[in-house]
Amino acid sequence: MNKARYMITSDGRAGGLAAEAAEYGPWFHNMHLPDGTQTAPDHPLGDFPDFKWRQIAAHLPENLHDWTALDIGCNAGYYSLELAKRGARVTGLDIDPHFLRQANWAARCFDLADRITFRQGPIYDLAHWAERFDLVLFMGVFYHLRHPLLALDIVAEKVKRMLVFQTLTMPGDAVAVAPPDLEIDERDAFLQPGWPKMAFIERALAGDSTNWWAPNHACIDAMLRTTGLEIVSRPGHEICICVPSESAAMVQAKYHEELLSATGRTPRS
Repeated sequence: MNKARYMITSDGRAGGLAAEAAEYGPWFHNMHLPDGTQTAPDHPLGDFPDFKWRQIAAHLPENLHDWTALDIGCNAGYYSLELAKRGARVTGLDIDPHFLRQANWAARCFDLADRITFRQGPIYDLAHWAERFDLVLFMGVFYHLRHPLLALDIVAEKVKRMLVFQTLTMPGDAVAVAPPDLEIDERDAFLQPGWPKMAFIERALAGDSTNWWAPNHACIDAMLRTTGLEIVSRPGHEICICVPSESAAMVQAKYHEELLSATGRTPRS
């Protein structure tokens, strides 16, 4: 998604928080501020990301007071705020300083700044964080990444209890049953509907040159399994709620040395 295409400049003529929000614009998240001000009420996607939050909210614990949470690609912090309202200690990560400036301001507006820490950096930096989190939100980021499976491996390492995953996908919900193995001359199987695959977008999609991938439904399921995550519910289109599988440690150990090398964590001679 090209966020710039959907960003809105707030109308600050009414004064108060509306005027302050205008100073922090333009906005991609339509934040519902304490005085009723909305930062992007005319968002082309609708009340975004509130409608996404309403899809996942009932699938998360109401009481998160003993939980830590990580919001990857937090933008202006809508999800981070909602998690903090439920009592979680939240870390929001985003690469864009403009969005993080908005997020820090919004957290102060809700008097939640003491429960949320916002950090700037790419997702791959998580490989060098010591922290793990009870709850991880990984929404609207996957398809923007040059190295998606590497990122998913890194994220899986950070999930203690639950992952909320959402990504742009190809049309269709077919899932092929893959055999344990294929002979080299049986590659026609890759062409059947529902075989896990991703479309590579060399140029741009919706005006955004960072839209690199469009996986199909089966590919998302398969990639999550290979990182040791089990899908337990699907609260909305392109959204999965996952938990670490019983075999997560064994699955992750299988690729651990490769992951260490890819993330620069292998001791150098």
